[in-house]
Amino acid sequence: MTKEFKRSDGRKLDEMRPMSAKVGVIPSADGSAMWKQGDTIAIAAVHGPKKMHPQHQQDPSTGKLRCNYTLMSFSVSDRARPGKNRRSQEIDQIINWAIEPALLIKNYPNMVIDVSINITQADAGTRCAGINAAVLALAHAGIPMKTMVSSVALGKLDKTLVVDINKAEEDFEEGEGSTDIPVTMTHDGKITHMQLDGKITPKQMTDVMKMAKKACDEIYEIQKKALKDSIGGKE
Repeated sequence: MTKEFKRSDGRKLDEMRPMSAKVGVIPSADGSAMWKQGDTIAIAAVHGPKKMHPQHQQDPSTGKLRCNYTLMSFSVSDRARPGKNRRSQEIDQIINWAIEPALLIKNYPNMVIDVSINITQADAGTRCAGINAAVLALAHAGIPMKTMVSSVALGKLDKTLVVDINKAEEDFEEGEGSTDIPVTMTHDGKITHMQLDGKITPKQMTDVMKMAKKACDEIYEIQKKALKDSIGGKE
């Protein structure tokens, strides 16, 4: 059955959509990046480190990462309602959890690093694209990191596992229905974020992790190239 399964855009089960990235896209920011994956586009801007305000939120033992995710009203075919909602607030926190383990955030006591993530075009996988853009922007800003992280949305369409789902696949409803599995991991394979919306077997979870690692390795290479290109291709 797996061999006969056809994806809506003709990709193989473990095939990523075309990806591209660029840093330094917002001159007024301390660091910025664009991440494009298929028809999904995320732009991230970093401001800071700077003194945390209000003052009562300052922590003398560490700094704070503060992510703000926005799905632009024009990014989807049905115009999204402007402003923050519960979903975007949850994604703010998810992006924080996914990225913060990679940062040497304790280097910045009493300070905050603000990351604004705007989805200008949405075709599924927006939180993962936002994470990939945000990490690039943080690296471009010179924020010290233990490692890079990369993020991808996998899915189970009926009984078939696929990598990097698009909107048509995200909306897929047939048989057992769809399962959305966004995963973020470090380059050495440590998971910093995983969500599971649906049902999956232990065997399928093992396969998901293998597919996610392969996909994140591909994403990492695009991230690394974007950073190298920004300094003239120097090692």
